[in-house]
Amino acid sequence: MSHPGKPISELGFDALNDRFRDSLSCEANKPDFRELDLGSPVSPLRTRQSGPAASGLTTTTTSSSSSSSGSVSGRNGCNPVAKRSHSGPNNHSGELSGSSENSPTAAESLRSAGNTRNFKPGHSRSDTGTTQPLIYSGQSSVNSPPLNVLPTGNICPSGKILKTGMASSRSSRTDVLGSGMGNYGHGSIMRAGAAAKGCAGEATGAMNARVTSGGSIHDPVKRAVQSVDPEELKRAGNEQYKRGHFTEALSLYDRAIALSPANAAYRSNRAAALTGLGRLAEAVRECEEAVRLDPNYVRAHQRLASLYIRLGQVEDARKHLSYPGLRPDPSELHKLQLVEKHISKCTDVRRISDWKSVLREIDAVVAAGADSSPQLFMCRAEALLKLHQIDDAESSLLNIPKLEQRTNSSSQARYFGMLSEAYFFFVRAQIEMALGRFENAVTAAEKAGQIDPRNIEVAVLLKNVRMVARARARGNDLFKSERFTEACSAYGEGLRLDTSNSVLYCNRAACWFKLGQWERSIEDCNQALIIQPNYTKALLRRAASNSKLERWEEAVKDYEILRRELPDDNEVAEALFHAQVALKKSRGEEVHNLKFGGEVEVVSGLDQFRAAISLPGVSVVYFETASDSQCKQLSPFVDTLCGRHPSMNFLKVNIEESPTVATAENVRIVPTFKIYKNGSRVKEIVCPSRDMLELSVRHYSI
Repeated sequence: MSHPGKPISELGFDALNDRFRDSLSCEANKPDFRELDLGSPVSPLRTRQSGPAASGLTTTTTSSSSSSSGSVSGRNGCNPVAKRSHSGPNNHSGELSGSSENSPTAAESLRSAGNTRNFKPGHSRSDTGTTQPLIYSGQSSVNSPPLNVLPTGNICPSGKILKTGMASSRSSRTDVLGSGMGNYGHGSIMRAGAAAKGCAGEATGAMNARVTSGGSIHDPVKRAVQSVDPEELKRAGNEQYKRGHFTEALSLYDRAIALSPANAAYRSNRAAALTGLGRLAEAVRECEEAVRLDPNYVRAHQRLASLYIRLGQVEDARKHLSYPGLRPDPSELHKLQLVEKHISKCTDVRRISDWKSVLREIDAVVAAGADSSPQLFMCRAEALLKLHQIDDAESSLLNIPKLEQRTNSSSQARYFGMLSEAYFFFVRAQIEMALGRFENAVTAAEKAGQIDPRNIEVAVLLKNVRMVARARARGNDLFKSERFTEACSAYGEGLRLDTSNSVLYCNRAACWFKLGQWERSIEDCNQALIIQPNYTKALLRRAASNSKLERWEEAVKDYEILRRELPDDNEVAEALFHAQVALKKSRGEEVHNLKFGGEVEVVSGLDQFRAAISLPGVSVVYFETASDSQCKQLSPFVDTLCGRHPSMNFLKVNIEESPTVATAENVRIVPTFKIYKNGSRVKEIVCPSRDMLELSVRHYSI
């Protein structure tokens, strides 16, 4: 995934992850101990495929109580005096609040008073920071006009004024007069925005489908699908959010914003929906826009602080959590303090290279609430690499939480003294180097240097990576020229700069092997395998060196590991066979007439059968019939097993065509397998699964 013409600083973490995945797409050809490791992916023996998954934690936020538009506070009658709350001068209609924004079942409360700076007498507002348990649809729960009484200024949907005494039984829905250009509410007339044609939004079709297929969406949502009232769209979005339908809620909020772009509450609600969809960077930008529209908007500051805590950006979180004039939420403040404490400890133990403690502190930070910080997951990858867990480090880097687009603050955030984007390339360069992709490592280190040129740690890494890459390239050229002694020296220069590079150890082991210094070859292979335990080429070279030294037991152990991991590699199978034969000879066992390879032998007579199973070694006999469905499925797999275990004899007996063999062996059910060792039966399996059959064959292979 390329980004031509874009500067490094404009690339998001998602793009960086895509680039890194692209760099992992090339796999090495079949390993051969006679060849150098020239920088292809090191080991196809990956026993741990997935990195540590980021643990998801819900964040707790505080909501704000509110009153309905046109309703009043108090139990007994109206209070004509509008009251201000201490926590902010503005109220925001229908604002989402409450805890667990990511939860599909979270019921967030809303402020249902209008978003008006110049409020009118009789409209009570408050923003006290208390928690509301439900999302309201905008209808007042107190002091509704009684039936048979005409509220002042009320207008019928038809545009005609009601006659005296006419019953008024109206719903809470805002009525539309005439062509829909004017919106009218209880007791007042309000201006309407322009018609919202063309603002259908991305989820309107999905909501229409729900309505027609089963009517699972309430009537207010049905009406809002085609509404031009931003408040009605907002209320419908709240209903969708409450049910966990974040995509539909987002579409409705988008339409409300298109009609009323200066409404901070709509922006904040949109941020809540984006958070539910895991699009945290977009949610941050929406909250920032809400704060720009209304700098004293309490809920937007709270939501923004919660998002920054999840991203591990403690300074930004503190700025919004403790905004002048606002009272910080104690639970969020406690969470911020925990995150900050563990990040500080992580920095301290990383400075002294205590990588096990780094992993513990990262787990503690994530548990405290910073569950979506790419920088912390990069630090986890770095710690795993330093602990020689290269596969896990690579997997962790690939599974870093995505930030689909970077935020303004994230691009300037610093972790361990370097800019966060530079730290991504810094860690990636080290992993690329450990995996033997030296050119990729140089490129990543250079990008880190471009982003943060004054960072000493980045500068030192860039210098070392360039020097190690040059040493490796010079060693490879000398090896190809068969100047093996000089190649050993070149690889040694690289190892002095990077003492934990398994590729350089393995390449130098190849040089020692060519020079006939098999002991030294084994030593370098051991070093490579300490760093990367499943390094295929190092296993092959160590097995070959042990064979040269006639250490057959050690050679067989390495070849058996390779055989399990590379079951279709015929060269490994043949090397294992010859090592096993040599081991038997060294122990004084009979090994005459052993052969390597071959096809499944068809047995048609009793004498042929007895002669075949009497051969030295292990024989696997497959009793079958051509018409049996299970035999038809197993027969190709038996051919595969024969190729995978060339040191064993595979025989096939059709019991319909050779009834004497079936009678002599008392076989009545097919498929049946019998395993013989040096003429004696050691196992019988009736109607086995593929896994059971393969395990049995592997167990008795010599």
